[in-house]
Amino acid sequence: MRAARGVIMVAFGAALTLAGCSGGGDPSLMNISQPGDGPDEFGILPGRPLEMPKDLAQLPPPTPGGVNRTEANPKADAIAALGGNPAAAVSRGGAVPAADGALVASASRYGVTPGIRETLAAEDLEFRRQNDGRLLERLFNANVYFRAYAPLSLDQQAELDRWRARGVRNVSAPPPPN
Repeated sequence: MRAARGVIMVAFGAALTLAGCSGGGDPSLMNISQPGDGPDEFGILPGRPLEMPKDLAQLPPPTPGGVNRTEANPKADAIAALGGNPAAAVSRGGAVPAADGALVASASRYGVTPGIRETLAAEDLEFRRQNDGRLLERLFNANVYFRAYAPLSLDQQAELDRWRARGVRNVSAPPPPN
């Protein structure tokens, strides 16, 4: 009886060890996947509301296969929200449109690091590998995102107090917690 119990314990320990070593690919700190092939609520863009023109003769002619006035255009909407010209949002084969030249020049005025995307991807992968959770967290697919990034987070109230001590006013800041 004792031998059988010992064998079961060793088998359970081996299975637990092997399960902790599985996973293979890139570590994920934020485990928010849900089972099944259901709809992705973040992939749904609401359309603009329908509008009734004052004169039906002002309606544009239908364009089969083209865009209509109620479809969302996130890039043009973002440009308009930032005060730009939404008509300049038309992409020209992936190249930077001429209207965006000033924006690109302003963003790169202090220089551009070549290969920055590859460097950041490698550094991020290494960070995720170092912070991918303990054995049981990996085994049960627990979310370790907030614990991993806690040392990098900003204490908002301490930063607000630091700026207020220097005499900088921030009228939109929330009141201090009780």
